[in-house]
Amino acid sequence: MSASWTQLSFQILLLLVSCRRINTSESHTEKIQLLNPVILTLECTWTGNQKKAPNVTGYWMKDGEEIQNSRLTVELENAQYNLRRVFSIVNGESLGNYSCVFGNEAKIDFILAVPKIGEVRDKPIVSYTGDTTVITCKMEETKPKPNTWNWYKDNGTDKEQIFPAADPLQYEIKVNEWKTQLTVHNLSKDDSGLYYCGAVYALSTTMSHVELKVITILEPLKPFIAILVEVVVLVAGILLYEKSQSKKNLTTGHK
Repeated sequence: MSASWTQLSFQILLLLVSCRRINTSESHTEKIQLLNPVILTLECTWTGNQKKAPNVTGYWMKDGEEIQNSRLTVELENAQYNLRRVFSIVNGESLGNYSCVFGNEAKIDFILAVPKIGEVRDKPIVSYTGDTTVITCKMEETKPKPNTWNWYKDNGTDKEQIFPAADPLQYEIKVNEWKTQLTVHNLSKDDSGLYYCGAVYALSTTMSHVELKVITILEPLKPFIAILVEVVVLVAGILLYEKSQSKKNLTTGHK
């Protein structure tokens, strides 16, 4: 989809959004999915309260903070108040939650974002040292296909991108349209941590993550070993006690 066609599509969408009306003290949220840099016109219409003041104060916010020089007086026209502003959405930093506010009485939120990766794994992947593991990440096929995929590993302070060409014996990445796989070979404890997959669009990259835990073959056996040791100690204690009692009985019998 070209940038011009995307812009036209969202202008049509925003035209529909601008026709919505909200009542006193009501808030409303519109989610807008973007793929390419665009110039967007966001427009809000409020029918006002019962007082129908001749004007109200309107302003715009981004991510909860008021946008500088956006505050203005909105006149009552045709029994409603209209607030409009043009935004240049050029990169990931331009995305976020935009809000138009009428005084302290009404607000509309526009959430601008690239498509989200819906499948998120809550539980970690557990593998053993020396083994190979495959981490999968995929986008629903109902969503726009990413331009490509990237993989990152959390190094404790930042996300470090994984380049298989730099270490082909360690990493392997496969990309198949809406799906990507990261293969990690010859696992060690150092490979444990958070791994991020990134679906790359022209405007920004959307992320998801999964945790990998690398353990030794003995770790799952530790609880059983601990129980076994306790049993051995208990049995040994019982045997020693019985042996001491036997000696005591023999001594008493000789007397």
